[in-house]
Amino acid sequence: MRGSEWRIIPQEPIFTLKLRELFQFRYLLSQLVYRDLIASYKQTILGPAWLIVHPLITTLTFTVVFGKIVKISTDGLPQPLFYLSGIICWNYFSECLIRTSTVFKDNANIFGKVYFPRIIVPISLAVSMFFRLVIHMLLLFFVMIFYSNQHYNPNILTSIAIIPLLIISIALLGVGLGLVIACLTIKYKDLNFVIVFSLQLTMYTTTVIFPLNSAPKNMVSLIRANPMTMIIESFRHALFNKGDFEIVPLCYSLTCGLLFFCIGFIAFNRIEKTFIDSI
Repeated sequence: MRGSEWRIIPQEPIFTLKLRELFQFRYLLSQLVYRDLIASYKQTILGPAWLIVHPLITTLTFTVVFGKIVKISTDGLPQPLFYLSGIICWNYFSECLIRTSTVFKDNANIFGKVYFPRIIVPISLAVSMFFRLVIHMLLLFFVMIFYSNQHYNPNILTSIAIIPLLIISIALLGVGLGLVIACLTIKYKDLNFVIVFSLQLTMYTTTVIFPLNSAPKNMVSLIRANPMTMIIESFRHALFNKGDFEIVPLCYSLTCGLLFFCIGFIAFNRIEKTFIDSI
């Protein structure tokens, strides 16, 4: 046909983050974060106070059940400090995973109407969860002050060096697994129910509930296989100078976070172009 033009566009690499494009849509990112923060506690009686109430109630429950009744060791730490520190890490991971796993279903209306880098939505969820994490960290800080007369020695330099890396690793692991599940649930929708149930069960087999050094010897290798185990242990070590801190197992956890994020991101890039036909 006369006047027709053909434009040849090279195929995109399977892993391209498009940082410049993400920067151009930074305002959209901030609005998505704001929307999520506001919508989470809109029309609730306590509102944002739930950010404090929820971890406090969970910590109190664990202290009574696992600390007073079952009498599980907390490695010499005050029980509320031990459980709250584990809950904070696990909640950030599980919320990133659960919220990301429904990203296609929850945002199908805007994904099908206007173009923007779709990966912004999972990133916005991780950022939104990070703001909640900051509130939880402040709560933990006040609890640490309350128990400041107890025998634990927080390592300030270690905390500054390690904790940001641990938080990034939790986000990568949660978002990465969430993206993989989001791609799978387009076809296997029952998977969402399985994931929520599995997360609840898995928490009780991690060091959220018990220190690694009190685990049965024949179960230690299996418990270490969970990437969150050494992240939580390292988190407690950085804050309280308690818990196991080993470089090789920690590197395994960090590598798992990066690997799952890469796999999830690649799957997301492939699916997001065609998923709207399957919703």
